[in-house]
Amino acid sequence: MSSDSLEIKVSLQKLLVALVIIIVPLNFLGLYLTSEGHTSLQQVIGTHFQTIAQADATTALQFVNDRVIDVGAIATEPAVVDAVVEANRAYERKSAEATTASIAEIDKQWDMPAGDTIVKAMLSSPVSRLLQRRREIDPRLLKIIVADENGVPIAATDKPLHYAPTDNPYWQGVSAQGRGGIYVSGVRYDEESTNDYVRIGFPIYEKGSQRFIGAASALIDVSSLFARLTQAQVGRLERTIVVGEDGTVISALNVAPSMKLKSEEYAAVRDALGSLQGRQAGYVIAPMRGGSRIMGFADTGLKQIYPNLAWFVMVSQDEREALASVRTLGYFAVLMVLVGLLMVTLLAAYFFLHRKQQLADIEMANPEESSRGQAA
Repeated sequence: MSSDSLEIKVSLQKLLVALVIIIVPLNFLGLYLTSEGHTSLQQVIGTHFQTIAQADATTALQFVNDRVIDVGAIATEPAVVDAVVEANRAYERKSAEATTASIAEIDKQWDMPAGDTIVKAMLSSPVSRLLQRRREIDPRLLKIIVADENGVPIAATDKPLHYAPTDNPYWQGVSAQGRGGIYVSGVRYDEESTNDYVRIGFPIYEKGSQRFIGAASALIDVSSLFARLTQAQVGRLERTIVVGEDGTVISALNVAPSMKLKSEEYAAVRDALGSLQGRQAGYVIAPMRGGSRIMGFADTGLKQIYPNLAWFVMVSQDEREALASVRTLGYFAVLMVLVGLLMVTLLAAYFFLHRKQQLADIEMANPEESSRGQAA
């Protein structure tokens, strides 16, 4: 053998054994790591969706609070307060029974020609023109009404549907038995403007005494809010949904509150909300009719302030779409494990057949010794 060359001879059997010993464990390790990566990605995506849901929930809360402030600014407008005080003075010369009877009589004529004169005078008043300018500045204010202490409208942007809706939940909420309170309704549909809206009522107080003397209310268009929440899509099968506490869909892509559809996702989210671990996680993975979905959720916190707005925000995506990148690696890892097992099987078969052939060769090479053994 020359000094500048080195020849290493390795048997085929040893080489195959070494390859199997190295490759097969690595394949199983790769499968394990892929499985762990799958779980980790589920957690990352779930947490990400929960973050998006929380941001949307904050947006919804801020939107409603800002609109309440807008209506509050109308209720505290000096011209509005003065007009309400002036309207209430008309009741000072009447008894409670006479006032009730007068209001009931006008209410009967409200939708008749006899009521047109009252409506025309009201809509042409200086305060009504002020309200109309407010609506021009902010089109989200669909209709604005200012009422006196008996719920009678004294100024408005449009003709009110009712003259004095004192038995309406809105008036009972905003008057609060003479104390005054902020009222926000649930989501409703306005056929005239074809918009979804909430009604916000804000009490008007007398200067100095802070006595309840009337209220300002506005129908607030919420379609811009819902469009903002549902327009951003993470994937083809990802969706953002706003639901009420009974699971009714308040806002979703191509879904309106008037449809009164129930959310399949909310059933799984509601179960998660019933446990401390579920609330802390902020997301859940649950099987649906179209396949499992990863769902992040967040409470808007509106119910604590406005009981009629018990809204939850959910952001969900089909699990197969969300985990598509890891799933491909998982398939590859499984394939490699199967290849490794096939290699082990083939190697075992090779050793078995090779060993059997060796034994046969030995017997053929020593026939006399085999005969002696049989004779003995």
